[in-house]
Amino acid sequence: MAAVAPAVRTRQKLITRERILGVTFLLAGLFILLVFARGVGPEVRTKFILNPGRATVAIRLPPWVLPTRTTLFLLAGLCIAAGVAELGRGLGRWLNLAFLFVFLFFVFAFLVWAARGRSLNLVGMLQATLQRSVPIALGGLSGVLCERSAVINIAIEGMMLAAAFVAVVVASATGNLWLGLLAAIVTGAVMAAWHAWLSIRFRVDQIVSGTVINIFAAGATSYLTARVLVQPQYQHLNNSGIFKPIPIPGLANIPVVGPVLFEGNIILYLTILLVALIHIGLFYTRWGLRTIAVGEHPRAADTLGINVYRTRYIAVILGGMVAGVGGAYFTIGTVGRFDELLTAGKGFIGLAAMIFGKWNPIGTFGASLIFGFADSLQTKLQILRVPIPSEFLLMAPYIATMIVLAGVVGRAEPPAADGQPYVKE
Repeated sequence: MAAVAPAVRTRQKLITRERILGVTFLLAGLFILLVFARGVGPEVRTKFILNPGRATVAIRLPPWVLPTRTTLFLLAGLCIAAGVAELGRGLGRWLNLAFLFVFLFFVFAFLVWAARGRSLNLVGMLQATLQRSVPIALGGLSGVLCERSAVINIAIEGMMLAAAFVAVVVASATGNLWLGLLAAIVTGAVMAAWHAWLSIRFRVDQIVSGTVINIFAAGATSYLTARVLVQPQYQHLNNSGIFKPIPIPGLANIPVVGPVLFEGNIILYLTILLVALIHIGLFYTRWGLRTIAVGEHPRAADTLGINVYRTRYIAVILGGMVAGVGGAYFTIGTVGRFDELLTAGKGFIGLAAMIFGKWNPIGTFGASLIFGFADSLQTKLQILRVPIPSEFLLMAPYIATMIVLAGVVGRAEPPAADGQPYVKE
């Protein structure tokens, strides 16, 4: 009986989750009907622009015009149908896919409602989503590397902030953006080595160590900005320029997809490459499997001859280098200058993306896209003058973070030894 009880409890939890999702699907459909479709006349149209607002090599498409009310009714019906199917016979293995589609239907219904009677540049919004997700993804990837080796790294924010500052100063002083990027990577590595030294060598509480680095980075960059960069004789050190977009021949000509995915700058392409490399490195190489072993069972790994300390140092420093790339994106990747506290909590949101993605590089990147979408959405809604207070719009990415951390995707299990210092016997 003792062996049966856990299985019964697990089954009960699954049934409860399925019922909750079924009710959620129904509520999403009813919300679309009673809130979005309410008061929308049959003559109202929503126009989506399918071309970027700037010059592009992609084939141009005509606007996509939809009858607002009919579209909302259709999307509501699909959500309700999914809810009825789940509460009736159950969707089984299709439940997660249904959840994804209902989420997308609800978001699209919101966009159709928000742009009713007006137009919304859909491609521009997708571009902004990808661009705003880049630093979040890099912060999340940094966290994946660190925590897979069982070192909690909340210092990602500080690493990115310091790297952003160093990148713009070096690039401005030398006139070379590549040197600025290299300096940012080195800065992230140095600060990560500091964090690793405190948490691995001296076994300082990893949260305390990360907090110290965050405070140091925020204070140092703010002081140097106020005392140096704003002075007239040093303003040339805060004007680096940015990496220009690099259209990929052939692929950049594809409508909609081309401007979004294949007209980015080098840091965007580097981010996508890092997602693939880190995923392959962690799960398909000897180094990665040893890193995971150290994060799950360090004593067993040590018994098998794996150097736990060295493995953790390498993983944390690599994570710092990735965070350095993320910091560089804020300055030489987008605006070409540094302002105080420029990162605005993106390192912490990256940690939320890591948890949402369940410590998997691909999952982390997918989660960062959701946060990037929430961030870009609030900007578009302000332009459309949606009747939602601007304060709530500005909170959108952070509200999304809290919802994720509250467990919207179910219980996320970190590496077994995460945050635990190792003492060799």
